[in-house]
Amino acid sequence: MRRAAPLLIALGMLLLVLGGLGLAGDRPPVAAQEDALRARLEALGITPLSPPPEFPPALVELGQALFFDKLLSGNRDIACATCHHPLLATGDGRSLPLGTGQTGLGPARVHAPGRMFIARNAPDLFNRGDPAWRVMFWDGRVLVRGDGTTVTPAKDALPAGLDGLLAVQALFPVAAIEEMRGLAGDVDVLGQENELALYDEYDFTGIWAALMARVRAVPGYVDLLAAAYPDVRPEDYAIQHVANALAAFQASAFAFTDSPWQRYLHGEDGALSEQARTGATLFFGEAGCWRCHSGPLLTDQRFHNVAAPQLGTGKREEAPHDFGRGRVTHDPAERYAFRTPSLHEVTLTGPWFHNGAYTTLEAAVRHMIAPVESLRAYDGAGLIAELRANLWDDPDTLAAVLSTLDPLAGSPVPLAEADVDLLLAFLETLADPAAADLAHLIPESVPSGLPVED
Repeated sequence: MRRAAPLLIALGMLLLVLGGLGLAGDRPPVAAQEDALRARLEALGITPLSPPPEFPPALVELGQALFFDKLLSGNRDIACATCHHPLLATGDGRSLPLGTGQTGLGPARVHAPGRMFIARNAPDLFNRGDPAWRVMFWDGRVLVRGDGTTVTPAKDALPAGLDGLLAVQALFPVAAIEEMRGLAGDVDVLGQENELALYDEYDFTGIWAALMARVRAVPGYVDLLAAAYPDVRPEDYAIQHVANALAAFQASAFAFTDSPWQRYLHGEDGALSEQARTGATLFFGEAGCWRCHSGPLLTDQRFHNVAAPQLGTGKREEAPHDFGRGRVTHDPAERYAFRTPSLHEVTLTGPWFHNGAYTTLEAAVRHMIAPVESLRAYDGAGLIAELRANLWDDPDTLAAVLSTLDPLAGSPVPLAEADVDLLLAFLETLADPAAADLAHLIPESVPSGLPVED
């Protein structure tokens, strides 16, 4: 009798493994599980992350200064790092951020009267320079289409010479009223009028030009720009040079590719414990997590309504709701859908979901096992009091969210209780130990002379 091809044997083992996943304590032999998992990963195209990108040191140095400098905000009171801080896993440790006009860092940031929560959780920045990224922001308002064209809120005003999607993304938080730009009539920390807030919110060209006027007025930035762009005349320094530098710093500083999971994908069998390996088999098998968390980045970069609770002050005209992708496409069927997050470093990057609704990773995992039931039972446990007061769990809101529920989230996943621990064990392996301590990235000072938050 002819011998079956090795891949068929491995797939047969996979069926054996998946068949027993719901029965804690009734697992197949380790060798069979190992072979089946690797066959499954190959079939799904799960490969290691790309090597970290390389940039000229002078460009990274410029980007680092800009990232930590509050000069880029209208009121000179908030930096990119305020919501994406190295000591807070490139986030801010909050469910929803507090933008300009407020003080403090991370969970200790103080909510000022008259200022609103930013509607969405500050996403982590890990591995955002990977060339596989095609979508930025929770609602995908910055993305690259299949034909290679870039779509942004700036439309034709997007400047030329941007070095990739991460650089494109960097242009928009500085232009957002509630995030960094501020409100007309604001006075900055120096007692001066906030000139950036005087522009119409869609006058991106005007906003970016005014921001560059600030940067060029600081001698230290003129020197850093000259070092980073030796072939550019000083009078030609423009917002794309700032954006490219910010992207270079983030892509180099926050690239982490030495997690146990990455080592396993590179062929190191011993990188995962038996519990984590069983959790990975569950994740890429019966639990169905792979349907959205796929590819090297562990995200399909698509938009799904997974019955996340509605909380916070919402977005503009649909407040207190946030329609997510639906507010970009204006398609009612896409309301409450948000981009699938990458899961690399996920144990570090809470609170979780687009609005930080879950303050423990276990709670987030349990939601995904039974989304509809979890939404109906959600009580805001773990949220600060101000957010619990802005939890929208009335019958009409629940019905609206569930009316556009993604079919993938429509039915509970039949898992045993012990399987939650196995999934969490796998998720632990997605963290590179080096990502837990990023204090060395914080500069002692920045060219503007404004204080650096550390």
